[in-house]
Amino acid sequence: MSEITGRADKAHTRISARQCRFASQIFNIASMVAITFPVLMILWFGGSIFAYAAVGHHPDLRVRRYNRIASYRFYGVTGALPIVLIFSDVLQGWAGGRLNMWLWVWALCALALIPWGLWDYVRSAREEWRDLVVEVGRHD
Repeated sequence: MSEITGRADKAHTRISARQCRFASQIFNIASMVAITFPVLMILWFGGSIFAYAAVGHHPDLRVRRYNRIASYRFYGVTGALPIVLIFSDVLQGWAGGRLNMWLWVWALCALALIPWGLWDYVRSAREEWRDLVVEVGRHD
């Protein structure tokens, strides 16, 4: 973002269309990477809270909508994991062992995040984004 004009107490900042598009895609991108490499899930769970908060008040409502939908998906998947842990003994019997159970859990999580994340990524890329000029307060 760059400052373009301003009064003594207010400034106008430009947010490019490219920045808006990227902000609408970042949650989906990071979630797909995190599920592809399960070790990153814990790191992304912490980072996702920051990403959600950072984009949550974006001036473009479409950016907020993409962010909200992606976060619902991701937090739904990660919220289901403790339930899997609670019933892991039963699930291991159904899946044919601990490793098979975790492979099934990973596959189902990936199935919930990757196709829908790609769908939202493509939808966001096809949208017509415009530069925004927003008024921000100055802090001396």
